[in-house]
Amino acid sequence: MPILGPDVGAWKAALRRIEDLGFSTVAVSEHLTHGWRMEPVASLAAAAMATSQLRLLTLVLANDFRHPVMLHKALATIDVLSGGRLEVGLGAGWRRDDYDAAGFDFDAPSVRIDRLAETVAILDGLFGPEPFTFEGRHYHVKALDGLPKPIQRPRPPLFIGGGGSRILGLAGRCADIVGIHGRLPPGGVTAEIAAELAPERFDERVAIVRNAAIGAGRPVPELQATIYLTRVGRATASNAVAPSTFAAVLEAHPGAVADSPAVLIGSLEQCVETLLERRERYGISAWHLGADIDAVAPIVARLAGR
Repeated sequence: MPILGPDVGAWKAALRRIEDLGFSTVAVSEHLTHGWRMEPVASLAAAAMATSQLRLLTLVLANDFRHPVMLHKALATIDVLSGGRLEVGLGAGWRRDDYDAAGFDFDAPSVRIDRLAETVAILDGLFGPEPFTFEGRHYHVKALDGLPKPIQRPRPPLFIGGGGSRILGLAGRCADIVGIHGRLPPGGVTAEIAAELAPERFDERVAIVRNAAIGAGRPVPELQATIYLTRVGRATASNAVAPSTFAAVLEAHPGAVADSPAVLIGSLEQCVETLLERRERYGISAWHLGADIDAVAPIVARLAGR
C-alpha cells in the first residue's frame, strides 16, 4: 500500500500505477504504533474506489482489535463496493507495543490463536446465506444474518500466515491462502528472524500446512511468501533495499540468508528464474514483493501469465 500523506490525490495515483503495472494485489498491514498512520479497513475501502481491477488484501488485521461481527460487516461491505476484489488477511496479533499503547490485554499465543479460530468460524457463518448462531469461549453470536452478502462466494478468500506450528495448522485447515513466515517475537523484529527464514525452515512450515489441510480433508491452500530484501539490476537506481525492518536485519546477516526464500538478489533474468525455481520447490504461487515498486515491476511484467 502506498504511504498516505497530505496529498490524497497522489496516494490514489500511486494505487492506479500499481494496478497499471500489472500487480495482482495491493496489501495493507496494521499497527497502532511506530508511526503507522493507516487504518487498513478504511484504506481498502478507499482503494476500492480508486481502482477497478486491483485485488485488496489486509496483510494482516490483528484479530484482537475488532469484534468479529463488526469485522464481518466492514469486510462484506468492501467486497460489495469493490465488485468482489477483497482478500481477508487475519492474524492473532504479535506486536506487544500495539497492545500496550491501546490498553489491550496481550494474552498468551495459545489464547490469541484460539480467539482467531473463533473469528474465522464466525466470519464463515456470517458470510453464509442463513442467520448464524455461535457459542464459543470468547465470542457469542445469536441468529444473526450477515449483511451485506459478499460478491465472492462462499466468501472472500481468507489469508492466514505465520511461523509457528499452531497458527500454520489453523491456516492449513481453514484458509484459502497461507503466508509462510518466520516466528515474530512480541518485542519486534530481531536478528533471530534470519535463521527463521532459512530454506530448511520454509520446508518445515510448508509441510505443516500441507499435512493440516490433508488431515482436514480439504485441498492444500495456495501458498504465499514475502520477499523482504530485493535487489534487481545491480547497476540501476532500483538497487535499493526495500524500506523494511526485516530487510535491515537480513542485510546484516548475509551468510544466514544466502538461499532464503525471503531474499531476492540479482539481474532481472536471475530474479525471474529464482522465483520460478522457488515455486517449483515450495509450491508458492504468490509473492509479496515489498514496497519498492520500481525495482520489482520488471519482474511482474516478465512473470505475468506464467
